[in-house]
Amino acid sequence: MGRRSVLGASAMLLLPSIASAMPQASAMRIHDHGTFTRLVVELSESIEASAFVLPEPRRLVVDLPELAWSADVSVSKTALVSAVRAGLFEPGRSRLVIDLIQATQLSQAYVLPPTGATPWRLILDLTPTTDDAFQAAATLKQITRIMPQGGTATAVAKLAEAVEKTTTAARPTSSKSGPRKIVVAIDPGHGGIDPGAIGAGGGYEKTITLMAAQQLKQKLEATGRYRAVLTRTRDTSLVLRQRIEIARHAPADIFISLHADSIRDRDIRGLSVYTLSEKASDAEAEALAERENKADLIIGMDLTKESQEVRNILIDLAQRESMNLAARLATSLIDELKREVTLLRNAHRFAGFAVLKSPDIPSVLIEMGYLSNRVDQSSLLKEGYRGKLMSAVVRGLDRYFKEAQLAQRY
Repeated sequence: MGRRSVLGASAMLLLPSIASAMPQASAMRIHDHGTFTRLVVELSESIEASAFVLPEPRRLVVDLPELAWSADVSVSKTALVSAVRAGLFEPGRSRLVIDLIQATQLSQAYVLPPTGATPWRLILDLTPTTDDAFQAAATLKQITRIMPQGGTATAVAKLAEAVEKTTTAARPTSSKSGPRKIVVAIDPGHGGIDPGAIGAGGGYEKTITLMAAQQLKQKLEATGRYRAVLTRTRDTSLVLRQRIEIARHAPADIFISLHADSIRDRDIRGLSVYTLSEKASDAEAEALAERENKADLIIGMDLTKESQEVRNILIDLAQRESMNLAARLATSLIDELKREVTLLRNAHRFAGFAVLKSPDIPSVLIEMGYLSNRVDQSSLLKEGYRGKLMSAVVRGLDRYFKEAQLAQRY
């Protein structure tokens, strides 16, 4: 064998080693999940990345370390994405370009560690946004960092794993006693010295919410799939934080607070579902991070050993994930409730209710109607009407957890 042949053979032998040292992108998939679109890239190892949007045409750009791409990027068109392109952008950097159909924001972006046979995954969740918000993000060149560097990366990886456990709550685990039941915390609003709203005919909100909560508990447990925990079982007073702590101690997968409002305009009637507003979430995350005792703000995680920066990131990420899940739950509930009862216009609403501010439990507040309206009050005082309403809530929960199970396949 001549010198050239020997060198050629040696070079060929070295190529696999060089390629194997480079992170691999082995698979990519995209799927619509109703309120959001998720793109997943399977990786051979953990990476750090950054993302930003570009206008005219609208694109989401993700910069990654140089990757060996074997993933098929010819994904099918979704509600938000028309095409995906990927490849080497410059030495040491690969780029993923997502062509957008409409104004879209990157609502979540993180890298999940391996679980069982599943490798590292880059997760990108996309949701619709306004044209103005998209243009502002593009003009200001806002950059989203994925997997913060340094010590934060390990902490965020821990949180990502905890978040995945939250999103897979619908996937019961087996035990000697059978599949794990989903735990739902039901919070009857008001109680004790706090009557809540008092209706046009003298109906008390605290009484109606407790009766409705007891019916919901019975219906959930009758399915055999759920375990329901009431924050109060009698006419007693609870501070708002106690309600959250009861749910977290359960530990609950979902928190549902039941209310029946009153308003000056007695002609207004209908049901609505509230989730936490992002503005309220940010303020609450900051307040939580400043507390002295941070050991158990996120179930299963001890934050006392983390830096202030890491605590802020973890609490914020956990609460944002809970908000996203709560929004999906609200959609499922409304889709079922509208078949049975009258809803307000724009039935999914946002507010900073304290009972919705748990950083690690997806939480919704259902305003079952207005006691200031005689029709709503009369209906809510009837066991049959409340039963019909609570049956719709059970179906909404079933729908939510079924969709969560399907999402785990993608």
